[in-house]
Formats: sequence, structure tokens, C-alpha cells
Amino acid sequence: MTQASRFLQHALHPDAGADASWPLPSGLQARWVAAGCVEIDPGLPQADSVLLSCGVHGNETAPIEVADAILADIADGALALNCRLLVMFANIEAIRAGERYLGYDMNRLFNGAHAKHADLAESRRAAELEVLAGRFFAQARARKLHYDLHTAIRGSAFEKFAIYPYLHERVHNRQQLAWLQQSGIEAVLLHSQPANTFSYHTSRRFEADAFTLELGKARPFGQNDLARFAGIDQALRRLLSAPASGVPALQPDALPLFRAKYDLVKRSEHFRLHLADDVENFTRLPDGMLIAEDGDTRYLATGGEERILFPNPAVKPGLRAGIVVEPARLD
Repeated sequence: MTQASRFLQHALHPDAGADASWPLPSGLQARWVAAGCVEIDPGLPQADSVLLSCGVHGNETAPIEVADAILADIADGALALNCRLLVMFANIEAIRAGERYLGYDMNRLFNGAHAKHADLAESRRAAELEVLAGRFFAQARARKLHYDLHTAIRGSAFEKFAIYPYLHERVHNRQQLAWLQQSGIEAVLLHSQPANTFSYHTSRRFEADAFTLELGKARPFGQNDLARFAGIDQALRRLLSAPASGVPALQPDALPLFRAKYDLVKRSEHFRLHLADDVENFTRLPDGMLIAEDGDTRYLATGGEERILFPNPAVKPGLRAGIVVEPARLD
């Protein structure tokens, strides 16, 4: 693990809480709005509001290190901050334990879904993060941006990809797609239905431009090659320090887009996924292939252009065990 800054050390300390304010060497003030959640506001009129969340899955450590290093440089004055910034180290207990989650997948507990599992600590935390995000965006002066930083369980044909939540009546923001392309994102999934993810919640409830960013493979602290995260790190730093700086125009032909066609839902313990255990995200599914079955329910590939995303047969019954996606274009 890279040397953790005072921020991450504080966030993961068992006795750390909220209501602490830190004067920073840079002259700014950091305010802990909850355990693991720190806000820094330079007080500029018309400043963008940027929410960076990481550690929703506790074993996805590289984004935690990226966010922590950004905070450390803001504190020291090495990185100018010209946005309102809220950083959330989300699933603190799972981060401490080095586990994806302890009781339930936190990224299935947003958009109010935590109410169905109210006895779980991760549900209470998801509810808290929703409230904090609401307060933060309620005070927005300009753009509302949310990047939920992740790494994936498995490898991917596109190492770095983004999930654009279902927008209902809103249109996709081409400027944000161009920013993603500049940051090194290699493909984008345009989701086609509501979800209980953090990025869908902030997109739907607060009309933020929100994305789930999958930035590589999940590895323990100390095993991340942070050079592989240089694209998103540099893009975030530019955004925070010079939000008005130009972004090269979107090159649509160089950014493959996909649309979620349907979910593979694990309805029972009889669910069987007919893919190799090490199959990569965005692996193409041959026409006619039996992808999965669950009792009398069979999922067959059609057309030869479909791909698999997030295959995970070990999820609890009732949850998504994968997504079948297909190529898409912007309207």
C-alpha cells in the first residue's frame, strides 16, 4: 500500500467520527461530515460540485489510494482546488477487513433499497451516504458530478470502462463522454433500466452527471500498480483544479458503446452459469450459446454480437448474476 495520508488514516480509524474540521496547510478547511466522508469547499461562486466515492466494495483498493493521494495534494497545496469536493470512503468496515462486503453488496442498497434490509450495517451506511449526497448536491452552484470509482472482480476485454446510469427522460451528456474518453475509459455501458447503484441514485434523485467507473482489476492494498490509473488520476486532478479547461471533442468511433439487453437473475440455488470461472468482462457470446439456466429458465445468446458483463454466479438468490449487453449508439 502507498503511504496513507492523514485523511485515509482518519477515515479508517475505529474511533473516527464526524463534526471534525481540519485547517489545511493549503489554507483550505476540511470538514468531516460523517465517518469516512470529508468535504472541502474553496468558497468560489459558480464552482462545480464533485462527489468522489470509493470503497463501496471494500476490496477495491486502487481507487481508494487514488482519492487519498488527491486529498493529500489538495491539503498540501500541491493541487489547487477550484470545485466543491466531497470524498466518501464508503464501506469503511469492509475496507478495514479487505472484503468486498460483509453483510450484503452495498452497491445493491442505494436508491432506497436499503429499507428492505434495514437490519444490516451496510444498509444503514448506504442510507447515510444517500443523505450526505443529497445535502451536498442541494447546495450545488453549477455542475453536479459524481464519479463512483471501482475495480472489477475479473479481467476485462476493455480494462477501463464506465457505466452510465439509466437516464429516463434525460439525454446522454456528450461532454461527459468526451471527458471519460480523455481519462482513458475504453468503453461505456449505457444502462437501460433503473438500478440500486450509488451512481443511479445520484443521477436520478439529484440529476447529477453520475457514472460508475471500473478502472481495472481489484487487488489488495500494496499490490496496485498506480501507473495503470494515471489516466483517471490526471483527469480528476485537471477537473478539480481547472474545471473550465477544455476537453477534446468526443471521438465516437474510438469509444465503443454498449446497452444492457437483460440481466441474468439468479432466482434459486439451482442457477448455473455456463461460462469459465475466469471469463473476462465484455467477452463475446457466440450465437446460440447457452449462457445460463435456472430450473426451467434458460438464457441463450442470439446474434453473435452480445457480450457478458459482471458474471458472478456466487451472488445471493434474487440478485443479478451477470448482464448481457449489446452494441449501442447515441440517439
